[in-house]
Amino acid sequence: MLPLLSDEMLLEAYHHALRLQLERDFLILLQAEIERRKLKLPDDLAV
Repeated sequence: MLPLLSDEMLLEAYHHALRLQLERDFLILLQAEIERRKLKLPDDLAV
């Protein structure tokens, strides 16, 4: 889905999306990619 984004940048984007209270659909898109890559969210980012 988002192959050009590094894992670190993906997690950072998710963090900022939460902080900025961006649209739920965007958060779901980021979460799906995080899960697809089998990344672990830091405890402070887990929702």
